[in-house]
Formats: sequence, structure tokens, C-alpha cells
Amino acid sequence: MTTPFLALTPGEPAGIGPDLVIQLNNAGELNDVVVVADPTALEQRAELLGLELRWFDYGLYPQHSPSYGELRVLPLSCHEPVKAGQLSVENAQYVLRCLDVAVSGCLDGRFAALVTGPVHKGIINDAGIAFTGHTEYLAQLCKSDQVVMMLATEGLKVALATTHLPLHSVSQAISQELLTRVISVLHRDLMAHFGLNRPRVLVC
Repeated sequence: MTTPFLALTPGEPAGIGPDLVIQLNNAGELNDVVVVADPTALEQRAELLGLELRWFDYGLYPQHSPSYGELRVLPLSCHEPVKAGQLSVENAQYVLRCLDVAVSGCLDGRFAALVTGPVHKGIINDAGIAFTGHTEYLAQLCKSDQVVMMLATEGLKVALATTHLPLHSVSQAISQELLTRVISVLHRDLMAHFGLNRPRVLVC
């Protein structure tokens, strides 16, 4: 049976991700979410924001039914104390570790899907880690040769043929083979996951 829970990684611990987690949780919007993060960093950010944060360790109590506003957290520790707005290369590995654990949970069926908060690519690169973005990193973890990034609103969905390339390299990267692969994935998943029986795909 598929778990109803989504995994959520807040991303860069000094950034806006923890703020969003705390605010959404206080609004009762994270009832079906497991946050993969450092609970101490979340507590400190909540105090800074002047907001309440109640949480429990999902790893120890996966069957616990939380009360309103009680956050499920799968705890991982930052390597360095977090100060809001101050980036630290020491926490780059922590950011990726959160993704590793969340993706592993998705692949083995513990989580239904993954929601990612914003990361800072520059600070991850400054830590000596080759990282161009979530899309490529998740593809690597999932051992997938072809992934498609899609931006979606209720009335329009835009799938990208290329991701995270310098603009001058885009035209060289686009080929008939690439477009065929991307459109095939897009067409299949629009039917399978978005309920569109006859997707209309336009190429720009």
C-alpha cells in the first residue's frame, strides 16, 4: 500500500525554506508531509520568526497521529549551526543528504512523492561538489537517463527540452532525438498523471 505522505526537503538551511515549512505547518498545510531536516535548525528559525513549532520524530514514531500543527520530522543534523541569511559551505553536504534520504524513501515506497525547497547551487559548488540543480541530481540518484522538468499552472504546462545550461549552449544541445525523448515522456505522463486523454503538445 502506498503511503499518503509526501517528503519535503527545506533546501538551504540559511534560506527561506525553513521559514516556509514553519509557516505552512502553523497554517495546518503539512498534515500529510514528512519534513527531512534538522529539527534544531527549524526550532531556532521558529523562535526567530516568533512562531510556535511542535514536532515529533517520524523515524521513531511513524504511526503517531499528530495533532493540528504538529510536524512530522525525519531528523538529520546540520554540520554547522545555522544563521538565517548566512550561507555556510559546511552545510552543503547536509542539504544533499536530506535529498538522498528523501529520494531513497520515495524509491522504496515510504513516501509518495518529493517536494523540494530552494537550494543555493553556488554554495554547494563552493564546497567542492559538482551540482547543477535538483533535476540532474535527482536523475542521478534515480539512475534515470531521461528526465523532464515541467512548470505547471491550471491552464498551461511547459516542459523544458534542456535544463540548467548556459543560454549559448541551448541550441547546440537540442536535437531531433532529444525532442523525441522529451515529448514521449511528456505525452505519456500527461495521460498517466494529469488525466489528459489526448494531450495537445506544441513545440516552441
